[in-house]
Amino acid sequence: MIFTDDTAEAMRAAVHLANSAQDPDTLVTRADFDAFLAEFPYTGRIDRDADELAVVRALRPRLRRMLLAPRDDMVDEINDAFRDIVFDAHVVRHDGADWHLHAVADDRPLAERILAETAMALLDVVRADEGSRLGVCADDDCEGVVLDLSRNRSRRYCSVACTNRNAVAAYRARQR
Repeated sequence: MIFTDDTAEAMRAAVHLANSAQDPDTLVTRADFDAFLAEFPYTGRIDRDADELAVVRALRPRLRRMLLAPRDDMVDEINDAFRDIVFDAHVVRHDGADWHLHAVADDRPLAERILAETAMALLDVVRADEGSRLGVCADDDCEGVVLDLSRNRSRRYCSVACTNRNAVAAYRARQR
């Protein structure tokens, strides 16, 4: 295991959010937001209203910047995030997950909790010197963020769609 489960899950959620801003935007409606929350079930206060959706949408460029920053710049991004968080650290166990740290209170806004979890996860990335696990999709027409948690560091594409498109193109090139 490269990272703890909560670190990996926080990075998956941040990558998903950052990539949702790619064309076409996949976090537009409340139904899109509900689908995100179903896939990444955050604990604590969730308002599920238009204001909360707007604040989470506005967080996406910052998450992308944090995820793709070189190591020393990533530390600066983490520190900037920590300055914007109202800390109320506590250790919890819930929903089948073993003991882990929540950096902010459950009643804080969802976007702040997402930012806190992302910053904490990226701190683990920096400490393990595993920044190479984050990058930009190898598809020439895509700018999505790739999170590679594979053992052999073989993930190159941000999604199955990009993987399939490139596999088909490679197959067709070989057939010619």
